[in-house]
Amino acid sequence: MNTDTMSAEFVAVAAALTTYFDGLHHSDTSRLRNVFHPDAIYVCATDGKLLKLSMQEYFPIVDKRPSPASRNDPRTDRILEIQFAGHVTAFARVECSIAPKSFIDFLTLIKLDGKWQIISKVFHFELNQVSTQ
Repeated sequence: MNTDTMSAEFVAVAAALTTYFDGLHHSDTSRLRNVFHPDAIYVCATDGKLLKLSMQEYFPIVDKRPSPASRNDPRTDRILEIQFAGHVTAFARVECSIAPKSFIDFLTLIKLDGKWQIISKVFHFELNQVSTQ
């Protein structure tokens, strides 16, 4: 890819990640459905066992939880890196939080029909310390 194409693709992936962050912050599955491919997988092993969900299993969980926005939680989302493997595959390492957890997400994205979508989300979380004072 030439530099201009690379810059445009970087901007497009960053825009998809913004939609992802907004969807999480607002617990808005319509935004998340837009950025996740329907066949995407959601994977975590932080608790020592494999958690693997389809989008059909994941979205109802998001629909049921109070949004961080509704609790006035501060946003901590940020893109740590974006890498490309050719013109239709990208990897993003991002961080965000949904109290009481902070997350590091490894997101693999693919570009189909001119649109970048997350095809896999593999993540780790840490429980935040809660102040008792």
